Amino acid sequence: QVQLVESGGGLVQAGGSLRLSCASSGIIFSRYTMAWHRQAPGKQRELVAAITGGGNTNYADSVKGRFTISRDNAKNTVYLQMNTLEPEDTAVYYCNARLGIGTHWGQGTQVTVSS
Repeated sequence: QVQLVESGGGLVQAGGSLRLSCASSGIIFSRYTMAWHRQAPGKQRELVAAITGGGNTNYADSVKGRFTISRDNAKNTVYLQMNTLEPEDTAVYYCNARLGIGTHWGQGTQVTVSS
């Protein structure tokens, strides 16, 4: 059974930082492209950042230079370091694992940035 468990969300003031973690089980982690998506109230879910098994990354324009995605294949964990947070970053952040047509989602973790 595949499990993706996010942690690290919370309430932070604008300009602050948070580090999200997503621990996985039930998959061959190193083969999967891992990603973080987010969904703000009343908005569609959007891709924030992704990292391939080989370490290639891509980011949404809105977070480039502020967020960094990384992975530790030995720990089956992907991270999202979020710096210089803005109120517009407030959302539920979801971890995603994708390999071919197969995709798995975590339950999400709330990030709230106060102004």
